[in-house]
Amino acid sequence: MGRGKIEIKRIENTTNRQVTFCKRRNGLLKKAYELSVLCDAEVALIVFSTRGRLYEYANNSVKTTIERYKKACAASSNSGSTSEADAQFYQQEASKLRQQIGYLQNNQRQLMGEALSSMSIKELKQLETRLEKGINRIRSKKNELLFAEIEYMQKKEIDLQNDNMYLRAKIAENERAQQMGVMPTSEYESMPPQLASFDNRNFLQVNLMQPTHHYSRQEPTALQLG
Repeated sequence: MGRGKIEIKRIENTTNRQVTFCKRRNGLLKKAYELSVLCDAEVALIVFSTRGRLYEYANNSVKTTIERYKKACAASSNSGSTSEADAQFYQQEASKLRQQIGYLQNNQRQLMGEALSSMSIKELKQLETRLEKGINRIRSKKNELLFAEIEYMQKKEIDLQNDNMYLRAKIAENERAQQMGVMPTSEYESMPPQLASFDNRNFLQVNLMQPTHHYSRQEPTALQLG
């Protein structure tokens, strides 16, 4: 015969109630173990008998599972006040930022020699050391920039001297060519455009100063009478 259905109600017979408690308790503990192993679930089971005896099972820790349960309940109850929590968080962050800004502003005033009355001797010495280190770094950077600028000016001066010497040599060469009356084509073409135009202008002026018409004297021929 199949197992008959048992009516779910309190068992009045004490002995039967105790036997049923032991059987159902063991089955419940077994099912909790199977659930934790098969489904990788975190399970905590607590059972108190009518006599006050405690029976428990937990795959992790009963206390840890209860704490997790409390946090989950608190989170679910506070889900409606998420915006309020966010506002409180941002207020705290804004307060921290205001404190940092105030500290930085006070530090800047101290570096400028202001708001020194509230500082102790030790703090003043530390501030003096910071200022000396900053001044040394500024001087070092300034010297580096000055040296770089001096080197640049010296290089530019050398380039200008070289260009000046080159122009003087070309002018002297052009003057010699003008005295000879012929200017070398190859050298003229190889000169820079500025110098070439300069020499061409001088060459034309010199040619204009020289006589352009040459009159040859011819001795009068004697008239011969035939």
